[in-house]
Amino acid sequence: MTGAEAIVKCLENENTEVIFGYSGVAIDPFWNKILDTDIKTVLIRTEQSAAHCASGYARISGKVGVCAVTSGPGATNLITGIATAYADSIPIVAITGQVNSDMIGSDVFQEADITGAVESFVKYSYLIRNVNDIPRIFKEAFYIASTGRKGPVLIDIPFDVQTSELTEKFVYPETISMRSYKPTVKGNVVQIKKVIKEVEKAKRPIICVGGGVHLSGATAELVRFAELNDVPVVSTMMGIGAMPDNHPLYFGMVGNNGKAFANRAMNESDLLLMVGARVADRAVNRPDLITENKVMVHIDVDPAEIGKNVGPTIPLVGDIKHIFTDILEHDDHPDDHHEWVETLRRYREEMRTDRAPAAEGFVDPEVFIKTLSRAMKDDAIYVADVGQNQIWSCAYHIVKNGRFLTSGGMGTMGYSIPAAIGAKIADGSKQVVVVVGDGAFQMSMMELATMRQYGVNVKIVVMKNGYLGMVREHQHYAYEDHYSMVELKGDPDLSYISKAYDMAYFKVDGYSDSAKEIETFLKDDASGIMEVLVDPMALTR
Repeated sequence: MTGAEAIVKCLENENTEVIFGYSGVAIDPFWNKILDTDIKTVLIRTEQSAAHCASGYARISGKVGVCAVTSGPGATNLITGIATAYADSIPIVAITGQVNSDMIGSDVFQEADITGAVESFVKYSYLIRNVNDIPRIFKEAFYIASTGRKGPVLIDIPFDVQTSELTEKFVYPETISMRSYKPTVKGNVVQIKKVIKEVEKAKRPIICVGGGVHLSGATAELVRFAELNDVPVVSTMMGIGAMPDNHPLYFGMVGNNGKAFANRAMNESDLLLMVGARVADRAVNRPDLITENKVMVHIDVDPAEIGKNVGPTIPLVGDIKHIFTDILEHDDHPDDHHEWVETLRRYREEMRTDRAPAAEGFVDPEVFIKTLSRAMKDDAIYVADVGQNQIWSCAYHIVKNGRFLTSGGMGTMGYSIPAAIGAKIADGSKQVVVVVGDGAFQMSMMELATMRQYGVNVKIVVMKNGYLGMVREHQHYAYEDHYSMVELKGDPDLSYISKAYDMAYFKVDGYSDSAKEIETFLKDDASGIMEVLVDPMALTR
C-alpha cells in the first residue's frame, strides 16, 4: 500500500463523502488513487474556494469538510479559506501536496512552508515525514477538527511520501487519546447549579447566542431552555437562526449593525447568559458596559475564550449541547419573566426604525430581502456574502426553519458562492439562495463553472450598486464623500454571464414587480442569477 492509497483509506474510514480541491503534480498521487473509491470529487476553479466549499459542507452536514490542493501557490491560495474557517470555528481538514522530502528547504519549484504559513489559522498542522504515520495523523486530524472548539487542521504531504510503500501494516485507529489535547465536553455540575439558581433569582435575564450553538447542534435544547424559563434571546451574527425570527422570545441580532432594542435588552438585563459567543467587537464593542450591574454567565467549549474580552461572574466550560441537556435535567422549576419579555416587546415597537424610501428606479434592500425571505422555502439555506448585502441580510432576512450562513469573524468577500456549493452538496434537498454584492460576486464568479460541471443548483442574487458599498459607506462618514478605490467600473453584463453558464437571468429595478420576479426566480430547482439594482448611495444605517 502506498502513502496515497493509505490517505484514501483513512478518508474512507472517516466516511468522507466529498472532497473539494484542485489538482497539481505534488498532489496527483492522491488524486489518482481517489478514483478507486466512491468518494465524490469536486474540482473548484480557485483554491480559496475549496476551503469555502468544505466550510459550507461542514456547516450543513455536521461533518468535517475536506479539501485538497497542490503545493506552492495552490497551498498559499488556500490560506484565506482556512483562516475564514478558523475565525468561525468550522471543522475542516485541508490536505496539501508538498515537494519531495529531501528537497524541503531548498526553495525548489512550487515549494512553500505551508505549515509555518498557516500557524495562526489552524488548530493544528502536520508535515508527514514517515509514510507509516499516515493512519495515526489522519485519525488525530479529524478528531482535533471536530472536537472541542472546532476548526481547521492542515496535513502537508510530500510527493515522495505519497508514492512510498508502507513498511508496516495499515491499521486505522478506532479510538484516539492525545495527552496534549483533552477538550472539555461535560460542564461542571456545581457551575451548572449556580446558573440555574441565577436564572431563578433574575428579574431581567437574557440569552445571547453565538455560532457555537449551531456547531454543537444545540438549537433544540436552547429553545427548550428559553421557553421553560421564559427567557428572551438575542444573537450575534453567527448565532442567527438558532431561534426562528418569529419566535416570541427572539429579539434579533446585537452589535454595531444589530437592532437597537436588542442592544438595549442586553444592557438592561440583570443576568446575561453568553452562549457559544466570543464576545468579539462586532457583537460587543464595549464589554465593560454589558457587565455593569449584572451577573454574567459565559458558556463556551473553549476555555481560552472565557474571560478573554470580558470577565464572567460564572464561567462554564463545555459542549453547549451537553451543558443545556444537563441544565434541563436539573432545572424542574419553570420561571416566569413575563413582565421583562413584555418590556422588550414594547422596546421593539418604540425603537423600530424605518429606512428612507429607495431612490427612484432602485430597489429598497429591506423590502426586497423580506419579500425574498417570505418566498423561500421554510427550511431553505440563505448564504450572505460580506459587505452591505451582509448587513441588510442580517437585518431583514427572515429565518424560519432554515439556516443563515455567512463569514463572520474574518469577513471574507467571495465566501458565499463556494460556501453555497458546499451546502447544496451536503443536502441536495434544500433550497440554497446566495445574496452577494457585485464586488464579492466578481471574486468568486468563476465557481459558476463548478456549479455547471457538477449540476449544483443554487439561486444567486447579486445586489448591484456599482461600488464596494460597505467601504464607500465608511468613506461617506469618515472622509466626507471623498471616495477612493471603491467604484466598480467595467462590471460584466450579468445577462451574458448567465447565458455563458447556461443559467436563467432575472433583473429587478425600482419599476419591477419584485414579488412576481422572485416567485418566478424561485419556482424551480434550476440555477439562476437575479440582478437587483440598488442605489449606489444607499446606506445600511
